[in-house]
Amino acid sequence: MGLLNLRVEELVQRSAHGDRDAFDVLMSGSLDRLYALARLILRDADLAEDAVQEALIHCWRELPRLRDPSRFDAWLNRLVVNAATDQHRRRRRFQAVVSLIPNASVQGDFSIELAATDELRVAFERLRVEHRAVLVLHHYLGLSAAEIADVLAVPTGTIKSRLHYAAQAMRAAVDAGARLAAAERAGQA
Repeated sequence: MGLLNLRVEELVQRSAHGDRDAFDVLMSGSLDRLYALARLILRDADLAEDAVQEALIHCWRELPRLRDPSRFDAWLNRLVVNAATDQHRRRRRFQAVVSLIPNASVQGDFSIELAATDELRVAFERLRVEHRAVLVLHHYLGLSAAEIADVLAVPTGTIKSRLHYAAQAMRAAVDAGARLAAAERAGQA
């Protein structure tokens, strides 16, 4: 029987005992999902790749200590969220602020949808990484509060609270962006 036909739990057990081929098969089905999770939290492709790589290394090293192979996916998501959080903290320490100089000669025909998407992106980047993580897990991966609590290893009540405050912070960030844009327009007029 080939490795591709094995259940996840069996692949986890083989990987935990040092079977690199089983680990490759196990990870090949998860890499895109893990990268998407890290990318949504970090909003940076390079940092997301680094976070996934860190999580995979940690996974390989710590897999023998995983007590319940059926919990592998939740555990792996937690590793990625933790690695993304670490990457965010490191980036924040060394982040340079760069702003574009507007080119007055370029006339843009931007749609409302593009403006709204940009507004949401900017607002999302203003959120704390803990809020980003719960919003991504809930709205993009479709996890329930209980499932997110399992992934992040915190109580369900904490996740509900973080979701509530993340939504409030997102609204506040969008409102702040709108006020800033209005003030900039008023200053240019």
